[in-house]
Amino acid sequence: MSQRRRTGALALAALVLLVGGCTEAGGGVRGTPGAAGLRDPLFPKLGNGGYDVGHYGLTLAYDPASGRLDGTAEITARATQDLSAFNLDLAGLTVRGATVDGAPAAYNRAGNELTIRPRDELPEGKEFKATVTYTGVPEPLTDADGSKEGWLRTAGGAVAVGEPAGSMTWFPGNHHPSDKASYDLALTVPAGLDALSNGVRTARRTEKDGRVTTVWHVPEPMASYLATVAIGRYETGTATALGSVPVLTAAEAPVAAGSAALRAEVPELLARQVKRFGPYPFSAAGALVTEDGVLDYALETQTRPIFPAGSFERTTLLHEQAHQWFGDSVTPGTWRDIWLNEGFATYAEWLYSEEYEHVPARTHFERAFAQDANWAFPPAAPPTAANLFDPPVYQRGAMVLYKLRETVGDRVFDEILRGWPAKYRHANATTDDFTAYAESVAGRDLDGLWDVWLYGDEKPSKP
Repeated sequence: MSQRRRTGALALAALVLLVGGCTEAGGGVRGTPGAAGLRDPLFPKLGNGGYDVGHYGLTLAYDPASGRLDGTAEITARATQDLSAFNLDLAGLTVRGATVDGAPAAYNRAGNELTIRPRDELPEGKEFKATVTYTGVPEPLTDADGSKEGWLRTAGGAVAVGEPAGSMTWFPGNHHPSDKASYDLALTVPAGLDALSNGVRTARRTEKDGRVTTVWHVPEPMASYLATVAIGRYETGTATALGSVPVLTAAEAPVAAGSAALRAEVPELLARQVKRFGPYPFSAAGALVTEDGVLDYALETQTRPIFPAGSFERTTLLHEQAHQWFGDSVTPGTWRDIWLNEGFATYAEWLYSEEYEHVPARTHFERAFAQDANWAFPPAAPPTAANLFDPPVYQRGAMVLYKLRETVGDRVFDEILRGWPAKYRHANATTDDFTAYAESVAGRDLDGLWDVWLYGDEKPSKP
């Protein structure tokens, strides 16, 4: 996302497998409900325990005139405990029915929690498919910092974004970044409108009633906050990057001409990123540009970052492209690890400026060091959800990387810069994972660096 003491690896394991118990009853094993929330340090109620999602199949039909969304979510998951019931995150909307492995399942709602109780309990290790049908007019969420996310209605369509929790406004799921999955999305809209999403477009067909359905496939694991939908009148462009990666860019008609030149640079800029960060981790790439007035920030939605026209500039495009490695492929284990996304993406801006604009990274570092706002809290410890996208996460996060480079030297730092997204490709990682990895590559203890720049509360006397 453009800018708006250690979390241990055990914390991530606890998030994924929070409730794993079972009880003996009547001579057999009886399941227990999965946890309603993963106790994330900043969003304790987000996500759910007891299962791991492998795939989302979303079938959505949207009527821009009324704002009504009709959806079916087919969620393929594996039980990580003996399950008698499990929860999905869903905000608003009306559930019409639920099944598990084709059999009707009982369900109830409490706030943003949808609890499903299958007819037959699910033993640990079993793969199952939960299907939920739902309808309603989605309402956006207002974040702790005042920004809007979720399903955002526009004059002629809609835009859906989800960092950190907004995806629950348009489909039920395990909406914590520690549970990534592949996706298929089928979007049905009135004729004359485009329906865009992540990944590769695999089909486009006209229905009997004249509406048009577009199908998108995301084969690589994706955190739900990175899923996106853009519905409206868009002008699109196609190209190829890196020899074989299909690139699709799209801009709403009023801002298409003004964004065309930079959209055409997407393949070239992506190739420059590959030289620094290693192989591109996805099977598609591109960008979405919307009119101003709906989104007030850009977001690194997987394979196809989304931008309001006013922020679609080269620096922001580079930032969101860098997130494809740092945040999208290597996804934080908890939201407190967000600096691993934003610090790297900000440092990617500094690297580009250094290499192609002849402004040393040291200059950016000194400017950031001088800004008091960057010292409000350590980058690895945003104190509340309202601080998730505050300056220390971005600028001081990038300062950590600059000091790491200064400490270990360019050769070792470049090895870390490429090796980190390779080691945790399509996985989750924590701050502890990163510091341990950096020390393993450097071949030495770096506690002095981490204590001051990553975890320290006080501003050093000099940069």
